[in-house]
Amino acid sequence: MDLGTTKMLARKEGGIGWMIFNQPEKRNAVSYEMWVAIPKIIADFEADPNVRVIVLTGAGDKAFVSGADISEFDKKRDREETIKIYDQAGSTAQAAISNVSKPTIAMIRGLCVGGGVAIALNTDIRICGHDSFFAVPAARLGLGYRASGIKRLVDIVGPAFAKEIFFTANRFTAEDARIMGLVNRVVPAEELEAYVHKYAATIADNAPLTIKAAKLAIHAATQDAEKRDTATLDAAINACFASEDYVEGRRAFMEKRRPVFKGR
Repeated sequence: MDLGTTKMLARKEGGIGWMIFNQPEKRNAVSYEMWVAIPKIIADFEADPNVRVIVLTGAGDKAFVSGADISEFDKKRDREETIKIYDQAGSTAQAAISNVSKPTIAMIRGLCVGGGVAIALNTDIRICGHDSFFAVPAARLGLGYRASGIKRLVDIVGPAFAKEIFFTANRFTAEDARIMGLVNRVVPAEELEAYVHKYAATIADNAPLTIKAAKLAIHAATQDAEKRDTATLDAAINACFASEDYVEGRRAFMEKRRPVFKGR
């Protein structure tokens, strides 16, 4: 896969697609070329039936993502035209993460700040090391956040915690994040990768069509009723019952063995 940069890495192993933000010398701050590469990786993982779950993480042990690479703003966001191009790349990347049909996990170690929080919020499940910390420092920079990004935060942590995060611009510990609902699990930092690998492998072993339908249904449950695509959701549910995997699941249950799902 030609990503046009070495600052994003992608690999596949055992049903898991790993997308790695690879700029550790800058705490994995996301540059324009990284934003452009993200949809390419996601599209490749989406199209590969052998990839059952996608894990996002940062290179090194210092950061998940520390936000945007501000050092390139003088050239990449120096006038209205370039700002529009840059922002579109970021929006497209975030949408790719949010809209992929396969389950996504953010494996967070160390720093997760600003745009890093936004990226993590667009994944389905967030797991962090005990020494991680989180912050959205917009109020200390004088910048505005799009309403869509704030809504995503409110949907996950609720309005009270969203206000605390934005109004104070403080750093929050991994335990703070767990209490808020910002992360699903906090584990010892030295065990993080092994834990996430086992967690992702568990998902990868389950029935992909069922997981796809469940993800659609959960997403629909957070939308206003008039915005729900019930036809697509019903089709995904019906596909489960018409699948070979449904037959395999029943047989495995009766035979008291582990099912082998093929996603069809």
